[in-house]
Amino acid sequence: MKIYEGCFILSNAGKETEVKDLIDSIEKQIRDSGGKTLKIQRMDKRPFARVTGKIDAGYYVNYVFEMEQEKLNTFRDKFKLKEGIYRLMISEAAAGAENREPVATEAIA
Repeated sequence: MKIYEGCFILSNAGKETEVKDLIDSIEKQIRDSGGKTLKIQRMDKRPFARVTGKIDAGYYVNYVFEMEQEKLNTFRDKFKLKEGIYRLMISEAAAGAENREPVATEAIA
């Protein structure tokens, strides 16, 4: 099993409870795909640097998880057309990602 980091940008069009449900459903999809969630980092709602569509901000959530490499593409494909998920990026995690402290972030005006 390899360790991956997945950054999900959730659409902020829904209510806060819908965002929480989406976060839980992503974690469930990791388990259902044979993986194990090691860490979830909720990074709150942030405005986009460049607005390209109808929404101008999204709720960022970073997952550190382990999964078989063969199952990763199937896992990623489940989110291509899922309502509420605006963008997704999955990469191999750097060593120690599961133990790393969240980075403090500030909005830049």
